Amino acid sequence: MDPITIGIVGIAAMLIMLVLGVPIAFAMAVVGIGGTAAVVGVTQTMSQITLVTWDKGTDFIIVCIPLFIFMGQLTATTGIAGDLYLFLQRCLSRVRGGLGIASVLGCGGFGAVTGSSVACVATMGTIVYPEMKKYGFDPKLSTGVLAASGTLGILIPPSLAFAFYGTLTDTSIAALFIAGIVPGVLTMIVFAGIVYVQCLLRPELGPLGEKYTLREKLVAAKGIWPIAVIFLIVIGTLYGGVCTPTEASGIGATGVVLVSLLMKRLTWENFKKALSDTGMVSAFIFAIIVGGYLISRFLAVTQITDLLVSFVTEINPSKYEFIFFMIVLYLLLGAILDVFGMTILTLPFIFPITTALGIDPIWLGVFIVIMTEVALITPPVGVNVFVMRGIADDVPMGKIFQGVFPFLIGEFVIIGLIIAFPDLATWLPRMMK
Repeated sequence: MDPITIGIVGIAAMLIMLVLGVPIAFAMAVVGIGGTAAVVGVTQTMSQITLVTWDKGTDFIIVCIPLFIFMGQLTATTGIAGDLYLFLQRCLSRVRGGLGIASVLGCGGFGAVTGSSVACVATMGTIVYPEMKKYGFDPKLSTGVLAASGTLGILIPPSLAFAFYGTLTDTSIAALFIAGIVPGVLTMIVFAGIVYVQCLLRPELGPLGEKYTLREKLVAAKGIWPIAVIFLIVIGTLYGGVCTPTEASGIGATGVVLVSLLMKRLTWENFKKALSDTGMVSAFIFAIIVGGYLISRFLAVTQITDLLVSFVTEINPSKYEFIFFMIVLYLLLGAILDVFGMTILTLPFIFPITTALGIDPIWLGVFIVIMTEVALITPPVGVNVFVMRGIADDVPMGKIFQGVFPFLIGEFVIIGLIIAFPDLATWLPRMMK
């Protein structure tokens, strides 16, 4: 059997395994190892497995992933995110839809230290949903805005999705983090605008909250300093070129520990829980990274990657035609895969082609992360919606998806903006140079 045929059979086998529910890391590893062995032999394949596992396991840049995960996990378990929301809620309680807008900004702020969408919606949903329910917010709107705003966790830096993409493509993680700032702020503005307009047109959706005095707002303001300080230190050291992403993640993780100690929030139990959760998530991501490199090697030795690049080059699509193809591809994959699965499965094919078409790898990283945001709130998978359903068990799944729909439209507005104005994603990284 020739290498290309082996490649096609391997891809088909992997897709079948994914449809059957086999974990993506395992599916990629099985096909990568078995397929490569069929082409180059068992001895050479086993040597490559050892080298890939060792190389990725000892890669200095990968250390930033567990450290950023730990940063977010400890922030969640110590209740720092709740302090941030309290301040926002008191400032915006008398604005139409203020609690919903506060949830958008709160998710953005929490995203600045967590890097994870699921952690963001789980933490903020637990804090915010009972408050919105208490003040008579429409269940569809409250669950929809929380599920959608949770996606900011993977766009606002430091982002696990950007760190993952940078590791796989050898793109500067620092530049990717900085690139996420403007699209992240735009997303918060668009989402907040959607809440405000809905509540302006139908006031019963989001009743006004309590009225707070200036003193009460100032007292609550102390809740914003931990997240603000940690974010400014991490992003400031990256933007100024003082630290590498790994060093910045170490500083950020240490900062969260110190802040938690100063606020007397750190206990042995929540510290242990943060470490345990960090270990599980990190192992999951590392398994996907290793599986991704094995499948990439398989595609290379079977010449599938070269074949696809040549095929696309012969068709000679415009950059915008290929971007449209990627939008459709990620919408379809989002129906069956999670964020990391979508990224690792497509990059071996997508990245060489976009490079040949002259698409900026930093812009591509932002685009892919926003598309994975869309997948997080799109049926039938919609991971964030399922997480929100676990918190708001009194709201049917269908209603949550209905509540998410206006924000899904908002995501496509953001995608349209970064396609029309690529500098929205690349301007700040250029300023770093």
